[in-house]
Amino acid sequence: MSLIKKYFSASDLDAIKKACELAEKNTAGEIRVSIFGKRPPKSAKMSLPELAYAEFKNLGMEQTRDRTGILLLILLKEHQFQILADEGINAKVEQEVWDDIAKQMAEKFKNGEYLSGVVSAIERIGAILAQWFPRKPDDINELSDEVHIA
Repeated sequence: MSLIKKYFSASDLDAIKKACELAEKNTAGEIRVSIFGKRPPKSAKMSLPELAYAEFKNLGMEQTRDRTGILLLILLKEHQFQILADEGINAKVEQEVWDDIAKQMAEKFKNGEYLSGVVSAIERIGAILAQWFPRKPDDINELSDEVHIA
């Protein structure tokens, strides 16, 4: 946990949660952020996309009604992150959109702006999801907005 505290304070984690809540007000999409201080031993041989997919499943993100979950996974010790969208999103949104968000997030991280990098990525993801997957009258929050710390 100490590595996570080096990059994100408790109030930072709360700000990330609030950013997810705010972003989801206009979309049926579900955004989750998962932060790993270091890679779990059982995932040592996994690629970053494989680890993101395992975490996606671990968080039950493939169980949303319209398959509109999106995960932002951050591996602090390795200085890596992955944006992984479910099949409902991938059917409509090109990978280049997420790559562009990742590029901007990487720039902020290089400048030590970790909270700003995550929050601005969530805001952009939320805006894109709102375009393609507007909130429905019967929409419910299907996944927790808490930052998952591993």
